[in-house]
Amino acid sequence: MGDISKNFDRVEHTCQCGCGFDTVDVELNHILQNDLRDYYNKKVFISGGNRCPVWNEYIGGSEDSWHMEARAGDVKVQGVSPLAVYMYLDKKYPDKYGLGLYENFVHIDTRPTRARWDERS
Repeated sequence: MGDISKNFDRVEHTCQCGCGFDTVDVELNHILQNDLRDYYNKKVFISGGNRCPVWNEYIGGSEDSWHMEARAGDVKVQGVSPLAVYMYLDKKYPDKYGLGLYENFVHIDTRPTRARWDERS
């Protein structure tokens, strides 16, 4: 394990359609490794990483999704609620990044401006 950081492999970010799009944003990788994996000392699961335009359209993603820029991840930290992860990252980065709270994961993207949303039911 660990071709892009101590605990993450490029394959975890690869587009799910099989096209091979596996670029990893350095800033996103830093957040995943340092701000989540190292901070919580727990496994971090990436349920949604990169998306090529075809896959993004197929799953109904936003036309300007940061996933298509290799700058977004949908993540869950083992044993930590998505709300706790969201609140921690919001406090740590109050003026930048996109954070979306969902029932079972947190969306994180490295846009330069602040964006926040809650999609829980």
